[in-house]
Amino acid sequence: MAAREQGFAPLVFRLHGGAPQVIREVLLERGWEEYDEQKQEEGDWNLYWRTSAFRNSDYENILPWQRLNHHPKMIHITRKDCLTRHLRRMKSAHGAAAYDFSPAAFTLPNEYTKFLAAYVRNRTTGKPRYWICKPVDLSRGRGIFLFDTIKDLTYDSPVIIQRYISNPLLISGYKFDLRIYVCVKSFSPLIIYMHQEGLVRFATEKYNIVSLDNVYAHLTNTSINKFGLCYTTDKERVGRGCKWTMNKFRSFLHNQGVNELLLWRKISNIVMLTLLTAAPSVPSSPNCLELLGFDILIDTSFKPWLLEVNYSPALSLDCPADVTVKKGLINDIIDLMNYRMIDGFRQKGYLRRYRRSCTGRHYILTKIPPAFLLAKTSSAQRRWRKVCVKRKNITFPSIKTTISTRHKQTHHEQMSDVSHDDEELNVEVESDDCELTTLRRVRQSSRNVPSTVCKLPSLYVQNHKSPTVRYNRPSQDRSIPPSRVGDFILTFPFNEVTWKASRDDVGVKSVVHEIQKLTSRLASSFSGKERTYMDKRVAVRDGFEALLWGPKNPPLLSECCALKSQ
Repeated sequence: MAAREQGFAPLVFRLHGGAPQVIREVLLERGWEEYDEQKQEEGDWNLYWRTSAFRNSDYENILPWQRLNHHPKMIHITRKDCLTRHLRRMKSAHGAAAYDFSPAAFTLPNEYTKFLAAYVRNRTTGKPRYWICKPVDLSRGRGIFLFDTIKDLTYDSPVIIQRYISNPLLISGYKFDLRIYVCVKSFSPLIIYMHQEGLVRFATEKYNIVSLDNVYAHLTNTSINKFGLCYTTDKERVGRGCKWTMNKFRSFLHNQGVNELLLWRKISNIVMLTLLTAAPSVPSSPNCLELLGFDILIDTSFKPWLLEVNYSPALSLDCPADVTVKKGLINDIIDLMNYRMIDGFRQKGYLRRYRRSCTGRHYILTKIPPAFLLAKTSSAQRRWRKVCVKRKNITFPSIKTTISTRHKQTHHEQMSDVSHDDEELNVEVESDDCELTTLRRVRQSSRNVPSTVCKLPSLYVQNHKSPTVRYNRPSQDRSIPPSRVGDFILTFPFNEVTWKASRDDVGVKSVVHEIQKLTSRLASSFSGKERTYMDKRVAVRDGFEALLWGPKNPPLLSECCALKSQ
């Protein structure tokens, strides 16, 4: 609204067909406008939100003021078989003690022999062991079933067979799990935020391990339980429906007298260690942000287990708990995207140094004149974008393009030698009172290719010089991320060592060591109900104010455990 009051263009959002309605509602309430393909230019939007993955071209053609709600290649942890494979690899590399939060799992049919060996080994011990079968590429509980004997195992597509946690923590006899909302602001450096508010999802019938075929007793998916007979009944302590807010669950833990701070820390560890498996594989995409849904099950010993990681977690509003949690979540995501005044200047202002490295090419914009970006429906803007992205010839309507005679011969000679994979293009544009503008597209190569220079006449006569607006690219911002944005708590990095490791291609070994060290300190600092806090004068160290995710009013990590000099 501030941009509109000052006469600036409002922020514009673009939704794909299946995007949740709550996204539109929240953004319209915040004063955004929805993108209209018929009236607006192709790049005239600030946020593009879709539930499915973006195409490679969407990442390649993104402009400095734009954001996408997905990072590329998130399949590494959001597809069940890929997550199983990567967690197993990390367990082998960094030890079972760090990655002991995921039940043993096998991908069938490829690992049928391994599963059969584990099944026979468990049967010989005499202890009952239960398994859960999940299709690798389905969601919302579809195709899931439980079994204890291999004769009941049938499948017609790739599946994951996972050891079933048969001793879940119950509330009044009902099984539940936690939906934790996690936002990855960047993978290079790795920056992870966890939302304080989440959902507790209940089964709608009381837990009974004997009745394995009763999905309403064993599965907590809302898409399944809302069709159960007991969904609308007032269940003991749980109430109507099948959801609590995380705030209500905190009250439950507090009344149970458990060491809840250590539990929250273990859940945070699961999130960090899981995302570390994907960090080396995800290209640097500073204009992207990822919202993930982590499903966590807690057993009777208060140990948290990772069930799966959800891509585009459901944002439908099925009950009052959904409205409370998800509307606040979307508002905090927009705040976390850190839209500044420059993002409202899709047609105006200066952009400083834009860099994209996910495709191997680097695009650098230094001081674009307002003439190119001033008019909302300017054809010059569209042509300029083609120069930036599609490498077309430089032509503008109603503008005579002149190339100096001294450059013509050089231009033709160089263009014949420059390939699509190895080239450097310089375009210089002059206006009367605007500063010189240069667009350079550089392909990294061992050869030095001479540049091509094209001069264009003045586009506009400016009576005054536009003020310079600083555009702070996330890839250039080396400052420590804020410890809290709304209800999002900075989970990683949490100290100077992890911050340095995340900037230096994610030193996984050192990060795992820091996580284990912090957890050990917390475990030793809390004994039952006794809590010892440090003096707040030493709470801030190395420039970090790391907060403990989980409590309603999160304390500093340094207040929860003694900081020993290393």
